[in-house]
Amino acid sequence: MPKTCTHLDHIKDVEPKTPQGCEECLEMDDTWVHLRLCLECGHVGCCDSSKNKHATKHFHATQHPIMQSFQPGEDWRWCYVDEIEV
Repeated sequence: MPKTCTHLDHIKDVEPKTPQGCEECLEMDDTWVHLRLCLECGHVGCCDSSKNKHATKHFHATQHPIMQSFQPGEDWRWCYVDEIEV
């Protein structure tokens, strides 16, 4: 049986808090590889291919389960809790 995400009710219509890049990397004057947008609060964090992995750290700190790619031309979403693309 295919696995399904049980956290779709956490998705909100959010505005990116830092549309210019990863919030923490900007504060640290650091770099990132790709960006992820938290669909619960609008936090923009860097992906797990980035050295700081701020999107995953944001999930662990807040338990906000669903991130969306914040890369131009991409619209996929990932649920950290269910470990599935939604």
